[in-house]
Amino acid sequence: MGSILIKDTTREQREQIVAESIGNISGACDGCMSGLAEMYQDYIDGKKEIREINMEFRAHYESGIDGPQKADCGYKL
Repeated sequence: MGSILIKDTTREQREQIVAESIGNISGACDGCMSGLAEMYQDYIDGKKEIREINMEFRAHYESGIDGPQKADCGYKL
């Protein structure tokens, strides 16, 4: 496979890349697959690279580990 960068692909190719990557979005009955398709719409439209979208998604992900909490005289872990 060649480059998947916006500058190297057409809109139709980007639609195909997303469709092949996330699977059968039309057969999803729980609604989550359509959310994935929407997440990558900016890539399909040529506004953001896949890398940018994935980085933004990861930035919003919570690991479940709480950060430091304030104690009487400072911070504790």
